[in-house]
Amino acid sequence: MSLPAVLLAATATPSPSPSESGVATVPSLQDAQESATNAASWVEQNWSTWLAIGLRVLLILVIAAVLRVAVRRAITKLIDRMNRTVQAVDGTALGGLLVNVERRRQRSQAIGSVLRSVASFLIMGTAALMILATFEINLAPLLASAGVAGVAIGFGARNLVTDFLSGVFMILEDQYGVGDTIDAGVAAGEVIEVGLRVTKLRGDNGEIWYVRNGEVKRIGNLSQGWATAGVDVTLRASEDLDKVKATIDEVAERMSKEEPWNELLWGPIEVLGLDSLLLDSMVVRVSAKTMPGKALTVERELRWRLKHAFDAADIDIVGGPAVAADPEPAPDPTAAVAAPSVYSNTSSPQAEAATPLAPPSVPK
Repeated sequence: MSLPAVLLAATATPSPSPSESGVATVPSLQDAQESATNAASWVEQNWSTWLAIGLRVLLILVIAAVLRVAVRRAITKLIDRMNRTVQAVDGTALGGLLVNVERRRQRSQAIGSVLRSVASFLIMGTAALMILATFEINLAPLLASAGVAGVAIGFGARNLVTDFLSGVFMILEDQYGVGDTIDAGVAAGEVIEVGLRVTKLRGDNGEIWYVRNGEVKRIGNLSQGWATAGVDVTLRASEDLDKVKATIDEVAERMSKEEPWNELLWGPIEVLGLDSLLLDSMVVRVSAKTMPGKALTVERELRWRLKHAFDAADIDIVGGPAVAADPEPAPDPTAAVAAPSVYSNTSSPQAEAATPLAPPSVPK
C-alpha cells in the first residue's frame, strides 16, 4: 500500500469520544447556554396552560368556599328559627310542648351538625372532583372504585347506617329530647343524652340504658303535651253520692289554690262518676290534667287529702271483702284414745273393755 493511501485511511478513522474513552468531560459554556435556552422555550410554550389550570383551580376553590360558608350560615339561621318556634296545643301556650334549654341546645346542635356536615361533604367533594378533572385525570376508575367501596361498606355497616338514619329522623321529628320520660320498648326511663347512634336513658333505679336508635320500633313519650292523674276511691255502696261528690269537690278546690299544686294542675280535678258498682262497694273515679311527668305526684297528694277529708266526713273507704273471724277449733278426735301402753296392763279398764267376751255355755 502506498503512503498516501495509509495517510488517507488514518485520517478517515474517527477518533473515540470522551465517553467511550472513559474520561469525563465538563460541559462547556455553550452546552449550558443551549440547555437554558431549551428550558426557557419550553416554559414559554406552556406557561399559558399552567396559568389557565391554576386560575381554574383557584376559581373552583373560591366558589366552593363561598358556597360552603353561605350554606352553613343558611342552615344556622334555619335552626335558630326552628328553635324560636313554639308549638301550641288547643291554642294555649300552657298546653304546648315544654322544651327545656338543654333539650333545645342539644337538638339544634345535632340537627345543625348533621346538615352542615352533609353540605360540606357534598360541596367539597364536588370541588375535588372538578379539580381532578381540570388536571385531565380520568375519573371513571376512581368513581367506580368509590362505588364498589361504598356498597361494601354499606353491607358491612348496615346496622350502623340504620342507627344513624334513625337518630337523624328522631331528632328532626322531635320525637323526644333531654329530660323526657319515654318508653322505648327495650328500656324505659328519663332521657339524659340523645345521639345520632345511641340514646342514653336513666331508669327508675338509677341504671343507665344505652339504646341503639335502630332497635327502637316505637316510642312512648310521657313528657309531651300533658299527663292524666287518675284516682279510684272504693266506698261502701250505702254511702251518699252527693255527700261524696261534695267532699271531693271541696278537696279539689282547696288543692288547686295551693302551691305548688296550682302549677302542676293544668285542669280542674273532676269527678268522672262511678267506675264500677257492686252489692257491697262502689268505685268513684277522680281525674285531672297535670304537667307532664307529674301525674304520680299529684295522685299521691290527692289520695292523701281525700283520705283525711273522708275521715272527717265519716265516709268509710273499703279496700275489699271483710276478713271473716276465725271459727272455733274442732275437737281433736284422738283426744279420747288411750295410749298403747294402757293395753299392756290386763287389769286396766281399757284392757278389760277390749277383752273378748267368752262364748255362752251350752246346756247339756
